[in-house]
Amino acid sequence: MTFDPASASDVPDAARASPDVPALVDRLFREESARLVAGLARVFGPAHLELVEDVVQEALFKALRIWPYAGVPARPDAWLVRVARNLAIDALRRGALEEHHLEEQRTEEVRRWADAQISGRAEADGAIADDQLRLVFTCCHPSIPFDSRVALTLKASCGFGVREIARAFLADEPTIAQRLVRTKRRIREERIRLEVPDESGLDARLDAVLEVVYLVFNEGYAAHAGEDLVRADLVHEAVRLGELLAAAPVTHRPRVDALLALMLFQGARIPARVDANGDVLTLAQQDRCLWNRSWLARGWKHFERSIDGAELTAYHVECAIAACHAQSPTYEATDWRAILDRYDQLVALTPSPIVRLNRTVAVAKVHGLDAGLAALDEPGPAAVHEPGDRSRLDGYHLLPATRGLFLWGRGDAPGAAQEFVRALELAPTAPERRLLERRLAAARAGLPAEPF
Repeated sequence: MTFDPASASDVPDAARASPDVPALVDRLFREESARLVAGLARVFGPAHLELVEDVVQEALFKALRIWPYAGVPARPDAWLVRVARNLAIDALRRGALEEHHLEEQRTEEVRRWADAQISGRAEADGAIADDQLRLVFTCCHPSIPFDSRVALTLKASCGFGVREIARAFLADEPTIAQRLVRTKRRIREERIRLEVPDESGLDARLDAVLEVVYLVFNEGYAAHAGEDLVRADLVHEAVRLGELLAAAPVTHRPRVDALLALMLFQGARIPARVDANGDVLTLAQQDRCLWNRSWLARGWKHFERSIDGAELTAYHVECAIAACHAQSPTYEATDWRAILDRYDQLVALTPSPIVRLNRTVAVAKVHGLDAGLAALDEPGPAAVHEPGDRSRLDGYHLLPATRGLFLWGRGDAPGAAQEFVRALELAPTAPERRLLERRLAAARAGLPAEPF
């Protein structure tokens, strides 16, 4: 994100000491920065995205410096818009843009943009949503490499900083910074426009956007590394982008609703996924009373909208699996037969090793642990491996972890312990390692197997 409170070393001590102002600015940044960046990017053009981000960042730093002494304004969002407007006009007058002859025209456009934001006209006529949609589609332009699409979307459309993006995707900060610089240079050199494609190119670009949104969600829902299992900020940003796409007539498609419903169903479980110590609680252990009922209700709404028409995508099937869990009052009441049927559909659509691995749990639930173990090891369309398959899951901790659970349930505690040791060597996050350590200790002690 352009604004990172952790790196705001030039902010006065009074601002940093106040428990209210930094939290308010951080919240406003999360809620308003995408609007500010998207609106100003439309005025200046995507070639000047870096300048736009700098303007928004400076507006937020000014809030941190001024508000602790002058007080928080009655409308903090309008204050930020005014400051961003003034900073943008100052940049124009300094000649920060190459197109000096456009200074007067751009200055007037900035003023009109700011007036519409402050008065609420932009929100009433949908201009805010339109600006953000254009920015998201620009970030996911087909000429931009996939990794760069993800980084640019998080930076420009979601307000994440280089440090946050690097932490989320296991990269160092200089690598992410250079990736962003190269991407913005490509946007300038190729004169990529800030627009939603026309009908002929919309669906292909929409698929690229959905892929990025789902990747952001998955990294937030089950982080690939670090001390936290869940990155709620990534989850919320992915859902926000999904809702933006679902609400816009030009991008509303059944598969958009399916992905949004899937993210809402899964995201609803987040309050119950870890205990007070940050330790993992499996689906069998979660207190379903803690599931977010508002998210579940929104999930059902979009699930119903997703089945309108003949389109069937992997998002639809994954959403149907999540819906089976969402409608079950207890873990014991889960309809595993229905879930297995859905996984069979999903394997036919997306025969990836991870999908097949997830399917083995449903196989074991319906047909028994021996069948689950066989599904882990036998080649074929429902198996985790295929002969010569370079995408097999040898380096994925959930493969030995799942085999360990199956062996433990069959009474083979020593075999289970060996698998848990292998999984521990691969587990990426601290909460997952602690879960495996507990299971390893219990298996070695001869305790009954945990439910899976």
